[in-house]
Amino acid sequence: MAHQEAIKQLQSLIEDVEDESMKETFKNMHQGNPTETLVRFLKARDWNVSKAHKMLIDCLDWRITNDIDNILARPIIPAELYRAVRDSQLIGLSGYSKEGLPVIAVGVGLSTYDKASANYYLQSHIQMNEYRDRVVLPAATKKYDRHISTCLKILDMTGLKLSALNQIKLMTAISTVDDLNYPEKTETYYIVNAPYIFSACWKVVKPLLQERTKKKIQVLQGNGRDELLKIMDYNSLPHFCRKEGSGSSRNGTIENCFSLDHTFHQMAYNHMKQQAVLMESVSPIRHGSVHVDVPEPDPEDAKIAKTIESEFQKLGKNGLIKTLSGLKFDG
Repeated sequence: MAHQEAIKQLQSLIEDVEDESMKETFKNMHQGNPTETLVRFLKARDWNVSKAHKMLIDCLDWRITNDIDNILARPIIPAELYRAVRDSQLIGLSGYSKEGLPVIAVGVGLSTYDKASANYYLQSHIQMNEYRDRVVLPAATKKYDRHISTCLKILDMTGLKLSALNQIKLMTAISTVDDLNYPEKTETYYIVNAPYIFSACWKVVKPLLQERTKKKIQVLQGNGRDELLKIMDYNSLPHFCRKEGSGSSRNGTIENCFSLDHTFHQMAYNHMKQQAVLMESVSPIRHGSVHVDVPEPDPEDAKIAKTIESEFQKLGKNGLIKTLSGLKFDG
């Protein structure tokens, strides 16, 4: 069945949805580009219409149940708490590629996830996704005068240690939410500053990945600077890719896009606070985290998480890591 035909079929199935709140949340998702959204879900299910349909309906249900449409009106407060989350869940927007794709930097190795409860990290991750989809991508589309619906991710593995295993439950929750509710949003993942422990795991995990995913992952030499400069300008490089041989940067100070003080995070946090004020007329801002349900992971993905876990354990030699700290997802 041709792709066009699959799109048509899924389109008519979605048009049959009667439920108003489902229609509303679908609008928030597609931002005026319903076809592009249908294509993302079809790609994620290898163009199988009934599987893609189920996936999309489950996603809409998840959005309604967890009030995702209003999550950008639930800033994490007070600001000190949000700063603590930002300092321990390292993610930011460092710039744009030459083609206008947002470049999202992630500090995989140095994120500790230990300054707040797991709920806050999940909430913040979803807020970053929603801000990207509802604010960043539409703005990029306008600025570059062409439809932009995906981003590039640069994953910094600096500092990756065996203790990362303590966070595997939270990491699995976050990636499950991404796989099932935000599919096909990343064009390419660039992995930089990879230590030995990463290479050892990668050998084992790579064969388990779907072709589609494998094609998207590029492990670069060192900090990846020269490779990345082919697709973006120097000012769009994340700080961890800019280090010159001598360890000095061109302009003396390097903007750290993980910090809450970075323009991107200031804009995103202000956006959330403004949304909260708008909603406050309806319901007062509450302290405390938003509880979001984590969907059941895809069996294939669950298998990958298990493999990573057992590889880390082998590397950890005879039970260096005896205990996985049980992170609880409770309100």
